[in-house]
Amino acid sequence: MKAKLGQNFLVEESVAEREVNYANITKKDVVLEIGSGKGILTNKLARKAKKVIAIEIDKKLFDSLQEQVFDNVELIHGDAVEIDFDDIIKFNKIVANLPFQISSPITFKILDYDFELAVLIYQKEFADRLVAKPKSKNYSRLTVNTYYQAKCELLEIVPSVCFKPQPKVDSSIIKLTKRINPPFSVLNEDFFFELTKKLFNNRRKKIRNIVNLDDNVPYLNNRVEELAPHQIGELSNILYNSNTL
Repeated sequence: MKAKLGQNFLVEESVAEREVNYANITKKDVVLEIGSGKGILTNKLARKAKKVIAIEIDKKLFDSLQEQVFDNVELIHGDAVEIDFDDIIKFNKIVANLPFQISSPITFKILDYDFELAVLIYQKEFADRLVAKPKSKNYSRLTVNTYYQAKCELLEIVPSVCFKPQPKVDSSIIKLTKRINPPFSVLNEDFFFELTKKLFNNRRKKIRNIVNLDDNVPYLNNRVEELAPHQIGELSNILYNSNTL
């Protein structure tokens, strides 16, 4: 294990089997796997999918995988955070035991891609942020962006003993289903995402102290953690119409 790569390898076969089943893989699916590691998921996916695109950053693991994967697996040696997904074969599903160190950047990247469904293992603390409710300590920019772009379900907790080396915390399996239509309307998505980032970067401040708005605008005396995603969307539309951020 190389700590700098955040590698804690899943070793419990039954967990990997359930991941594949949760994703409902068929022979029509092209599946992206991020962080193939020692391949516990790779061939399980390949048995059911039309094609698997497996990305692995570790050269030794990549070389080892080349000797053991099925013919319908395309291995890519590289950093999934840096690889342009538009440059590889189009995939519709993602199944991965994500390296914990890249959880945040890879999640934001995935959400911007036109996938159907993703089944992902995260550290439990990170997964809790994905499904958090307003007014909770885990509610964050990540929560809001994810809710806007995908339906998010916590499927199960994976005990730390299922990994080697064993991490200090448990993990969770999360299912993301990309929304065809957002749950609420915003006038400009880039503006909405930028506002959400700005508000959560100042989460302890009241909104009136972060943005410049007239007193008749709603939510000025609230902090962002008190607002549901659709209320942040409402505020975004007001700001966008007033050319204020």
